[in-house]
This record gives sequence, structure tokens and C-alpha cells, in this order.
Amino acid sequence: MSDEGLKALPKLLIVEDDAGLQAQLKWAYEDFDVVLAGDRASAIALLRAEAPDVVTLDLGLPPDPDGTSEGFAVLDEIMAIKPDTKIIVASGHNARESALQAIARGAYDFYQKPVDIDALGLIVRRAQQLRRLEDENRRLAERVDEGGQVLGRLVTAAPEMVKVARTIERVAGTSVSVMLLGASGTGKELLARGLHEASGRAHGQFVAINCAAIPENLLESELFGHEKGAFTGAVKTTPGKIEQAAGGTLFLDEVGDIPLQLQVKLLRFLQERVIERIGSREAIAVDTRIVCATHQNLEAMIADGRFREDLYYRLAEIVVRIPALAERPGDAVLLAKVFLQRHAREMNPQVRGFSIDALAAIDAWNWPGNVRELENRVKRAVIMADEKLVSAADLDLLDPDEQVLGALNLKAAREQADRKVIRHALARSEGNISSTAKLLGISRPTLYDLLKQYELQA
Repeated sequence: MSDEGLKALPKLLIVEDDAGLQAQLKWAYEDFDVVLAGDRASAIALLRAEAPDVVTLDLGLPPDPDGTSEGFAVLDEIMAIKPDTKIIVASGHNARESALQAIARGAYDFYQKPVDIDALGLIVRRAQQLRRLEDENRRLAERVDEGGQVLGRLVTAAPEMVKVARTIERVAGTSVSVMLLGASGTGKELLARGLHEASGRAHGQFVAINCAAIPENLLESELFGHEKGAFTGAVKTTPGKIEQAAGGTLFLDEVGDIPLQLQVKLLRFLQERVIERIGSREAIAVDTRIVCATHQNLEAMIADGRFREDLYYRLAEIVVRIPALAERPGDAVLLAKVFLQRHAREMNPQVRGFSIDALAAIDAWNWPGNVRELENRVKRAVIMADEKLVSAADLDLLDPDEQVLGALNLKAAREQADRKVIRHALARSEGNISSTAKLLGISRPTLYDLLKQYELQA
């Protein structure tokens, strides 16, 4: 749990000319440092002085309290001065038209008067969480640009992935073999590269090979190399990947696809740290660290006789399980923004961000293809988008209600939904129980009961 007293509260600027509503809104945000403005001049002055992350803006401001012109003028000025500000606008005038215009001009979200304090509070806290994630991502990018060490350039805000990164950082400085277990597209090679860069072998090469992508009759040559004339087509002596990674790290992806005969030879290397090229009997000492990965159940393969148990224990001195993207609350939106910036810069510079419906769809999608699927969808959407904001339609994401539930049993489906919502709320509140309970609209004791029932941790 986070300790709110140990850090400054985030700034929230409320731009509202109704003094009564000002007071009502101010006391609704105990977890924010609230500043108030009633007109354009004071709003801009406070923006410059306080640099708030989130602004709630009533479009009906003097001298045009019955219209929206002054509110839109404030919106435009804020976007010009501090474009990363999350602005949430309100209006009772032509609500739909005003909402579309506000979003097109850079607003984060929209709500219609009369104000529902609880509903607005959810929007404000969601905006603040998104702003915090963007700041973290920017700091990560700056550290990379400055040459600082960021584990595999990993971008995450999920406690599950932070734990994975910490584990890899701890074992990086040792000589143990590491096995990464996770579904396709979860970032196993990214983490393996991060382990290499955080180790004492960073000066050596990082060599990656996908064992499933190479035919069995060629895999031995790829790994161990061959002598000239060893077989038809061997016109010169060629070192294998193990030799190429000497002094560095060899990443064996899909290690479960290595045939049994070759598993014996790999085991000998791990035991004796020597190799023999095909066509040679000379033992060559090689100092290469092995990091491997698979999405297969190696224990089941051992039981079936398809994978050697002694090799497994040599490769799996440390086992790190990588959660699927759907199990990493908040990461899908965070990563989508990173991918959008990267691909828009190269392929469609007019694209500036995601629409509200796109962000909601990204957050709700199950991502069966994990980070790889996410990047592919964002890349395609950036190329195809006709507007400045990528929509859910551009991403080709179905409405969450149209997705097929994994569990048809009502109780199981309800528990599945409860777990997901609670985990998202915990992530957005940085584990703070009071804030999480507020987001969920329940009491603290009820939240504690649910955490215990579902075996979740704050």
C-alpha cells in the first residue's frame, strides 16, 4: 500500500464560475491538491504557476456564461501552453456537439451538466492515473536516451511485470541459467536482452535464435557450427551461435522444439562448457551464458519423454514466469501510447493519439496475442487512420460485450469480472485501499473481504 502522507498530492485545477459548485467540487477531492479559477485569466495564471496534471473546465465562463466560446478559448490556450494536461470539459449547451469539438481540440474527456460528483471523480482519477503513467514512460525514455540502464527498455506500470523485472535484475549479475516461461508475444526476448544488458556480460554479444523456426537438420549446425566439407554445401568453416555469443549471452527461444538427439549435445555443453563443431572432434572451450524461453509445458514434455529432465534442470536454475498482457492492469493503454508515438512518427505524423472509445476498447480487450498483437494493431491503425485520433474502429476491436466469455458458468463469470475490475482499480490507485474503495464505490471492509475472497494483494 502507498503512503499518501509521504508524497505531494497531485494538482487539480477546477475552472468554474459558480462559487457554490466550486466549493462542492473542492471538497470532493481529498486525494488532490485543488486550486480554483473562475475565469480565463486566473485559470491561465494558475496553470503557469501550479502546472496541474488535470483540469476540469466549465465551457460556460464569463463573459460568455451562456455559451461555450470563452471555455473553448481557455481549452485552446491550455493546450498551447501545456499540451500534456488532461482537460475534462463540461457544458450544458449542445452537449454532443460541444463534446466532439472539445475532444477534437485536445480535451481528454467530457461530462454533461448537471454535475454528478461521483461520476466526475472517476473521470478525474482515471485522467490522473493516465498522466502519471505517461510521466513514468517519459522518464524511462529519457533514461534510455541518456544511456541509463532500463531493463530491456521495458515499459510497464503493472506490479506483476515490475516483480519480473526485479527478479531478472537480481539474477543478472550471477552465472545461473534462466528460463523464461510465457505465452507468445509477452516479451521474452525483450527481457532476455534486458538480463544481458544488466549483467557483467553486456560488453559481449547478445545472440538470439528461435529453435522452432529452424529445420531439425539445420539446427545443430546453427548452434554448434561446422567445419569446411562437413556436409554438402559446407564451403567454409562456420562458428555456431554458441561460439558467436562467447563472452556474452545466447537466447534460445522455444527451447522445447530442440530434438532429443540435439538435447544431449546441448546438455554436454552446459555441463562441460565445451563444444564440437560438426565434422570436427576438437573440443572448443566456450564461455557463453544461456537464457532460454518457451510457451510449452516442459514438465508435461518430460513426462512424455520428449524433453530431457537433466537438461531441464540445467536450463531452469531460475524460472521466471511472465504474465500475459491481460494480467497486467494498465499496461495495454500505456504500451499502446508508446507504439502510437513510435509508428506515427514514421508512418503517419498527423496521428496525435487515441479517442476515448479506443482507449476504453484497448483497456477492455483480452489481448490473446499479447504485446505483439497490441503493437500490430496499433501500427495498422496508425497507417489506416484518417483522423488525428485513432478510433476503436481503426483498431478493429469489437465492443467488449461482444467478446466470448471464457467461463459460461454465471458465478465463475461474475468472479472473473470482479477480479479484473478490482485489479484495475488497485493499479490506478497504486495499491491505496481507500482510493481503491472509492473508485469501486464500496467500503474499505467490503474491499478487504473481496481481496481475501479472491486472494488478491494490494
